[in-house]
Order: sequence, then C-alpha cells, then structure tokens
Amino acid sequence: MTVSSDMLAAFVKVADSASVSRAALELGIGKSVVSKRVAQLEEQIGATLFARSTRRIALTPAGEAYAEFARRALAEMGAGEERLRALRSELTGRIRLSATVSWGQRVLAAKLPEFLRLHPAIEVELQLADRMVDVAYERIDIALRWSTTPPQGLLCEPVAVVGWAVVAAPGYLAEAGSLLAPEDLARHSCLCYWREASDDLWVLAQAGQIARVRVHGRYHVDNPEAVAEAAIAGLGIAMLPDYLCQNELSDGRLVRVLPGWAPQTKFGSLISAVATAERMRLSRNQVLLSFLRQQLAAA
Repeated sequence: MTVSSDMLAAFVKVADSASVSRAALELGIGKSVVSKRVAQLEEQIGATLFARSTRRIALTPAGEAYAEFARRALAEMGAGEERLRALRSELTGRIRLSATVSWGQRVLAAKLPEFLRLHPAIEVELQLADRMVDVAYERIDIALRWSTTPPQGLLCEPVAVVGWAVVAAPGYLAEAGSLLAPEDLARHSCLCYWREASDDLWVLAQAGQIARVRVHGRYHVDNPEAVAEAAIAGLGIAMLPDYLCQNELSDGRLVRVLPGWAPQTKFGSLISAVATAERMRLSRNQVLLSFLRQQLAAA
C-alpha cells in the first residue's frame, strides 16, 4: 500500500478541524472512513499522527511536522490537475469568493456574469460580508479586501484601485455654506461610515500637507451605501469611495467638496486578493484575477 491522496485529505481535514466528525462532514464521507484512512496513513508512514482522548484530538509532534508536507502535497496535486485542465483549454471547478458588501454589490457583481459566460465550466460562489473572513477555515478561495498587508501565512495581490472623494448635495451647501479649507469641516454636519470613535477623525492631504479634522454629525451608520444615500438626501458632507458616488457626481446630485484635498482613509485605495498560497496558484483563480484586473482597469 502507498500513501494516497484520500489518506492525505482525511489527515489534513482532521488536523485542521481537530474533529473526525467535522472532517467527515466536510469530505462528505462517514466518520469510520475518515478514521480508517488516517489509520492507514499512520501505518504506512510508521508514525502516530494524533494524540487521542475521549474529549479531544490533537496533533503529535510528528503529526505537526507531517501536516505541512501533506498540505503541500495536496496543493501540488490540485495545481497539477488545474494545469492539465488549462492545457485542454477548459477551466473547471468552483471558485469561492468573499468581498465587502458595498464594493461586491456595486463593482464585483457587475463583472462576474461576463467571466461566467467566458468560462462555462466554472462555478462561482460569492459571499458578501464586511467582517474579516478566515479564508483557510471557511474554505474561501479568494477574499477581495481593502488590504495591502494580509494576515500571516497568506498572500496578497492588488486587483483594483479605488479613489475617494469628499462630497455633498448642492442643496446642503446652499444652506450650510461652502468650505475653503479642511478646518471648515468642523462646523458642518458630516456623515461618517462609523464603527468606532476614531472614525470621526478625517484626514486629508495636499502637496505634502496633512490636515486632521475632528468632524461631527447627527447621523452615524456602519454601512457606506447608507452614508451615500444620506449625502444625496442633503443630510451633510460625506467621504465616499468613487464607486458609490461617481454617477451622482456626473448627474449633479452630488458635488466635490475641497477638491484639492485627497482623503486618507484607514481602508486605503487598493482592493487586494487575499488567499492561501495553494489557492492563489490554482489556474482558475489566477484567470479570474487577471480578468478582474483587466476589467477594473478599463472601468
């Protein structure tokens, strides 16, 4: 008997979840089958991989060392299969994506139909959430995030540039008055994408100058779409990503405030793809990222 991919897959799933039951559920097989495959692997390599008790299961030192090898082996086998499919000019499989709610709805969701049309054997599963997903534990292929510094052990590749603008409705400015300098924001009603007190501090830059202004307003909300709607309704001045205000700026429902000053946000200006090394290498994922870069650069 030789070590098989089924043995390695069962071992890695148990190692990652610390549970035979959960591993069996994720693999779609019975618990007894998982246990048998792990036992066969231990017999084949001549080492005990798990320390077992009635309450928990944990990797032994040998198991920890072997787990790294097993993950690499499975990743290489998966990448090899993807390369063979690519040579046959047909990418197949499912891509599990995660993205922030507003960017995912306004930008990403508009591009994915064309990608699916170009690759009829690909499936896409898109999850929209503003929380920081655990790509490894939740089996996400690619998380599209406001990020340039991924968590330890993950890779990060830039996908799209997002601009920011300070905007307001013409009606609001007609009543409240115009602004000549960033400090004027302090006397206006400002609309914040608000989750914590620090979000009330706005930072703007111009020609090497940095202005930090503590803003105030009567409306705080943790959804950027709602901030945009409030600005359009004339409730105050908002700092928004371009994809949430470019149409309104074009048709005059919003105008730029302090146009010479560039907003500096905690989110930055890059949407990046975050993934484990093995997922990032898969052909279908690389083809999707190339497609998105091309489409978003053109947009």
